[in-house]
Formats: sequence, C-alpha cells, structure tokens
Amino acid sequence: MTPQTRRTGRTGRPPRLSQEAILTAAQRLLDEEGPEHLSMRRLAQELSSTAMALYHYVRDKDELLLLLLERHAQRFPRPALPADPRERLLAASQALHDILAECPWIVEVLASDDLMAVSALWIVETMIDAAIQCGLGPDEAVYAYRVIWYYTAGELTIRVNRERHHAGLERPPHRDKAFAALTPDEFPRLASLAGRWDEITTRDTHREGLVAIVDGLLSRAGGARGTT
Repeated sequence: MTPQTRRTGRTGRPPRLSQEAILTAAQRLLDEEGPEHLSMRRLAQELSSTAMALYHYVRDKDELLLLLLERHAQRFPRPALPADPRERLLAASQALHDILAECPWIVEVLASDDLMAVSALWIVETMIDAAIQCGLGPDEAVYAYRVIWYYTAGELTIRVNRERHHAGLERPPHRDKAFAALTPDEFPRLASLAGRWDEITTRDTHREGLVAIVDGLLSRAGGARGTT
C-alpha cells in the first residue's frame, strides 16, 4: 500500500459545506493518514473551513466516525449465506474480513470496542447464531466470534502496517539482516528458512487460518470439521 502525499489544506474558493462533503473529506483523510491523524481541526483545514463550522453538521469526532462506519456498512452488499451452519459461520467470517480489508482504518476504530455500525451487526448475529447451531453454547459462541475477530483484526493490522512501513523504507528491512546473521547451531530451523522467510510470511493464508480456527472452535462441541 503506497502512502499518499499528505495534504496541507486547499487553495481557491472553499467548497460548500454539507454533511456529505464532510464525510467524503474525512474518508479521504482516513484512507491517506489513518484515524490517529483525524481531528475536527485537521478536517476543517482539509475543507478550507473552521472546526466550529463543521459542528453544525456533526456533533463531534465520534459521531463523524459512526456516520462513516454506517455509510461503509450500508454500501457493502449482504451476501447469500449457506444453510449449513459451519459453512455459514465461515462465510460470515469471510465477509467480516472483506469489509474491513476495504477500509483498514475501520479496524483501528473498532479496536476501541466502543464504536460500531449497527448496519454491520448482522455479521455478528450470523456468526453467533451459526456457532450455536453448530453445538456451542451462547457464551462459547460469543467467545468463538471474539477469537475470529481478533484473528481478522490482527491479520489486517499486521498486513497494512507492514506494507506502509516497507513502502517508506530506503534500505532492506532490518529483519533480513538479522535473519542472514543467524547461525544453524543456535537457530537451526530459522537459519534454514531465512532465505524464504519473506516469501512464506507474506503469502495470503487468511482463508486457511480461518478454516483452522473455526474447526478448532467447533471441535469443542464436536462440530463438523472440514477443509473448505
């Protein structure tokens, strides 16, 4: 993911403010700079306006993020889901991943465990219901959802951060140098894999990991296991 050039405000006639214009500008800033750099003051600068003017359209940053979460959730098509509960759990979990992969900043926002898009809660409902139909109790089903969410959020966070970091490097990653210096006597496994480490660890193995996690969780209740 190639970092975009940061904006420092726009010149010319200020655009007419509206909630849609504010949301579009905020979405652009989130995509380019991440949620840690989004503030009402920064957004006002992007719109050649003032923070006070923005408050006529959105109450605060939290409301702004909620509106953006809802807008993204409503735009994502709800897929047809399989009747088999295990397959339905996998399909809903994959949908969760795909929604978040389109807007990686959402992972950082949702990680606060506070803000959420009601329009996307069908995914959570589906995952928990499917887990219960697979034989898990309600508490176990919530646990299963949380494990899948942690796996998904972690996979996306690491991938995005790695791409951002490596895109800005003007030298080989420090890891490559460290791995090249490993001795077979002290690190026999790592030393034998050092030359292929980047190739192995950058493969897209999300689906394989998801299947392994789901089958492991369902085995607690004797759920069916497979290799889909």
